[in-house]
Amino acid sequence: MCGIVGYIGPRNATPIVLNGLKRLEYRGYDSAGLAVLTPQGVQVRREVGKLHRLQALVESEPLAGNLGIGHTRWATHGEPSRRNAHPHLSETGKVVVVHNGIVENFLALREELAAEGAQFRSDTDSEVIAHLIERFLSREADLVEASRQALQLLEGSNAVVVISTLEPDKIVAARLGNAGGVVIGFGEGEMLVASDLPAILEHTRRVAFLEPRQMAVVQAHGAEVMTLERRPVPVQPTVVPWDPVAAEKGAYRHFMQKEIHEQVRGLTDTIAGRVDFEGGKVFLDSLNLTPALARRVRKIFITACGTAYHAGLVGKVLLERIARVPVEVMVASEFRYADPLVSPDDVVLAISQSGETADTLAAMEEGRRKGATLWAIVNAIGSQAMRMADGYISMQVGPEIGVASTKAYTAPLVDLYMLAVLLGDLRGTLPEAERRRLVKDLRLTPDLVGQALAREEEVMAVARAMKEVRSCLYIGRGIDMATAYEGALKLKEISYIHAEGYPAGEMKHGPIALLDEETPVVAIAPQGPWYDKMVSQVEQAKARHARVIAVATEGDELIPPIADAVLWVPPAPWLLSPVVTVVPLQMLAYHIAAMRGLDVDQPRNLAKSVTVE
Repeated sequence: MCGIVGYIGPRNATPIVLNGLKRLEYRGYDSAGLAVLTPQGVQVRREVGKLHRLQALVESEPLAGNLGIGHTRWATHGEPSRRNAHPHLSETGKVVVVHNGIVENFLALREELAAEGAQFRSDTDSEVIAHLIERFLSREADLVEASRQALQLLEGSNAVVVISTLEPDKIVAARLGNAGGVVIGFGEGEMLVASDLPAILEHTRRVAFLEPRQMAVVQAHGAEVMTLERRPVPVQPTVVPWDPVAAEKGAYRHFMQKEIHEQVRGLTDTIAGRVDFEGGKVFLDSLNLTPALARRVRKIFITACGTAYHAGLVGKVLLERIARVPVEVMVASEFRYADPLVSPDDVVLAISQSGETADTLAAMEEGRRKGATLWAIVNAIGSQAMRMADGYISMQVGPEIGVASTKAYTAPLVDLYMLAVLLGDLRGTLPEAERRRLVKDLRLTPDLVGQALAREEEVMAVARAMKEVRSCLYIGRGIDMATAYEGALKLKEISYIHAEGYPAGEMKHGPIALLDEETPVVAIAPQGPWYDKMVSQVEQAKARHARVIAVATEGDELIPPIADAVLWVPPAPWLLSPVVTVVPLQMLAYHIAAMRGLDVDQPRNLAKSVTVE
């Protein structure tokens, strides 16, 4: 959730670090700070609130130097305040630390250090790390060795970056567990460190990622990577294809709006190179799926959080209907505690935009422990989930900046569809004619989403009528049930309007008691196997005087007379319809939140990448 940026080289580190932090604002934070090694020694600037307040502080109190680190913090230990903001200094000020994650044993370490005479200036667990490193420096260790010894005492998943006035030519960075990424950027005569790629893509696309229990010694001319046991690790930078321009809003008011509209391109890129439309075949080479493995698969466990979990619910329908493989979908935070009945003939399939979600990585580790094959559907290239997996599918949608996920929801739906077709083909359960039809349908998807996006003005009119509601129910059946869940999640997380998604058939088993003139019902009712049932549900809602907003297929004649408003979508093959029906719900949530004057891209209490449990 927190962001880290570091720079060492011939240029002034201050603007580079600040601009890098700006590109990580999507992660969510409540304070920010930076430390720069100047000719007068290390200087620190910290401020509560958004980054513009830190920038104003730096303008009024300038600092410049060739080595600097910065941080955006989301409070876990200690309230948001200047004293708790990063970076944190050791008692003498010779060691400076920024940190993501939670030091699970920090209380014991703090008591031990306090007994030795250490004076603490903050309430954070992070400050413990600075004092520990200084303890080992005082025992005639160099910065690398002192950091290594201190890091080995930490419990939990953490990412740590360290600089010191005693060795002003280096940055030490380390990753412990799955708390968050550490990426090293290789420039020309300069180097960068960050917790995520967007922070450094402006300066270089040659990067290397640290694995858990690895540390890097970064100097202006390059980086040396080793394990915490000090075993050397070969450094092989890779070239990331993302363009930093992709992380800019352009003409859009918010990143979320931009990313909703990027779905046409994102879906095109997701399909590109993976489908032979003429031969009716799907190719997912990075999944490492062989015919033998496909036939051996007994069951697939899909595990994910939030929006990715809803994508998994759609995936269950796709995989069971197309590939005829049993699927269980589990919230990642519950997976390992449920002691799931996973066997070596099963697959654990994780879905994660960032590939760094702590609960999802823990679920993957549980699957590995039980001998399952691990697959991942991820967006972030080089992420931990991608590296842990035996095979992966890349979403191919580029950086997603808005906290509320949009294009990283529709892309996995298409990925899961392609996976279902490939599995069914390799297992021999999908007839050739059916396979060809399914692949042919896939070609329609980007254009269908484009048609749905073209109706944004109509969605805005509905948003204006709904922006003052206090509660809302979303209902759907079958494959549209997940769309109801996702639509409700989008509304609640960015507009702060209470919203719940329900299976439409469950309304009479309790939720229908909530219906009145003040509680709108959003009914996902496109043409498909459950259409007649949904018409009946709409009529039942109207009978209770509820306002009904229906998502319906163009040309429908039954829905308009019984609905108060209709969000139209083009006709789509029902197995692909969730990719299309979610689009007006994304736009509806966005415009309601924007009309309410809210911070759409960074909703309160939320972060883009949840790297702690």
